[in-house]
Amino acid sequence: MREIVVIPTYNERENVRAMAEAVRKAVPEAGILFVDDASPDGTGDEIDAVSRADDHVMCLHRAGKEGLGRAYVAGFARAIELGAERIVQMDCDFSHDPADLPRLLKEDAALVIGSRYVKGGGTPGWPFKRRLISRAGGVFIRAVTGMRVKDPTGGFKCWKVSALEKIGFRTAQSTGYSFQMELNFRAWRSGLEIVEIPILFTDRTRGVSKITPGIAAESFKMALRLGWARR
Repeated sequence: MREIVVIPTYNERENVRAMAEAVRKAVPEAGILFVDDASPDGTGDEIDAVSRADDHVMCLHRAGKEGLGRAYVAGFARAIELGAERIVQMDCDFSHDPADLPRLLKEDAALVIGSRYVKGGGTPGWPFKRRLISRAGGVFIRAVTGMRVKDPTGGFKCWKVSALEKIGFRTAQSTGYSFQMELNFRAWRSGLEIVEIPILFTDRTRGVSKITPGIAAESFKMALRLGWARR
């Protein structure tokens, strides 16, 4: 499997089977690696059931919840062990549309970002205040870090494995959602080719959101840390 889609999960039992089916339909030759942090709702068991019926679907079971960043590091490392040359990362709640996967994989850049904030992208259904805060956050991150990425916190991405190895993804300091910003920054600082393509980011329709007020504070601190590192 030259291309593997890595999907972290925590209490996503309602979504994993439909997600696996949607990804397989969009990119039939790709592997799917769910990374489950011992979800108490039985998500891991559901993934195992799907996997038994489809050898393109795999699950990396972890002992407990350690954060999104740690889950991605573990998932990337396993995908590389499995022989992946390109790795896609995405959410399991359908905020990222699996139908967009072929467009990400069509590009040949070191990093392809599914962007909410390039022409054609968007956040349908978001209230004005949330859109304003999100855009203001992006402006702040770019100003502090110097990073020329329109969606610096975007989490729907396709990496070449060579790019992940070059930026030393295993040494990422972020354990949570700021992992997205940190790796984007590392790629930009390393001079890797980054392409942003438009996507529509929608809110989940099933399951419980993992977004908390602390995520904004985490991103703020990481932006300052990266800005300092740049200097």
